[in-house]
Amino acid sequence: MEYVRLGETGLEVSPIALGTWRFGMEHEETGVIETDREDAHELLDAYADAGGNFIDTANGYGGGDSERWIGEWLDEQDREDFVIASKCYWSDVSRFQENLSAKNVRAEVEGSLEKLDTDYLDILYLHRFDDETPIERTLRTIDDLISEGKVNYVGLSTADAWKLTKGLWKADVNNYEAFTVTQPQYSAVHREPVAEYLDVCEDQNLAVCPYSPLHGGFLTGKYERVGEDEVEAPDGSRGDIDEHFEDWYLREEAWDVLEEIRAIADEVDASPAQVSLAWLLAHEDLTIVPIIGARTPDQLEENLGAIEIDLSDEQFERIDAAIEN
Repeated sequence: MEYVRLGETGLEVSPIALGTWRFGMEHEETGVIETDREDAHELLDAYADAGGNFIDTANGYGGGDSERWIGEWLDEQDREDFVIASKCYWSDVSRFQENLSAKNVRAEVEGSLEKLDTDYLDILYLHRFDDETPIERTLRTIDDLISEGKVNYVGLSTADAWKLTKGLWKADVNNYEAFTVTQPQYSAVHREPVAEYLDVCEDQNLAVCPYSPLHGGFLTGKYERVGEDEVEAPDGSRGDIDEHFEDWYLREEAWDVLEEIRAIADEVDASPAQVSLAWLLAHEDLTIVPIIGARTPDQLEENLGAIEIDLSDEQFERIDAAIEN
């Protein structure tokens, strides 16, 4: 597996990151745990065996189990071989208040380091923007954590484009470490809500590590339309166990994009999931490293196969235009 340069961080990472938000996550409605400890370690083994080195987590995933299970697994690995990204804020495991104050950020980072059983995070994302805490105070704290060797780079996940710009400006005028990596929701279907955000990333040469690159599993092609308003979902899929799935993911234009992706998948002898990920990897103006949340080693292997898919300019543009048709 050939690594790619993660924007201006200097980090060399696998072209596709392993997302661990499913680790320990229990659905309130059904009680189903998406990925248990044994399956989590199996996925981490499969990812590492394939050459993957970029693991994404957050202190709130699985109530902290995601970080704990990764930490157990890392204990049997060479820590320096892996790039570990975690997040603070927007979780239910904060030791203090739920905000990006200096006290809370430092406490949450210390908690992540303890659970991961590591001395440092390669990337610390702000999971959300805290409108009540001046961003320069948050960035000053992270700047101190970087000086202490506990964090290497700072990133931002979900936020408006102007807030990302504000954070970059505040870091610049105060000479603090600035955002170098971002993590928006972005896929062949979910584009317009993050268009301005991505414009900022392109202009400032920020690496983009999109979550939900397969649009909640919709772009795997495993869902079928039944009539006008019903969807046939495989047992155990998100569409089957998540009552919000249809409201969040199944807009009319999504089916148009999926139809084009399925057609191209037939042309290049690949799966819809691979074509969807290959479309992200083929962006020329942005460094994009999608985060996949596979349930099984077989799914993981399939998704990583996207690295080998070469889309023509014409195929890329067909997917690009499908949402506008």
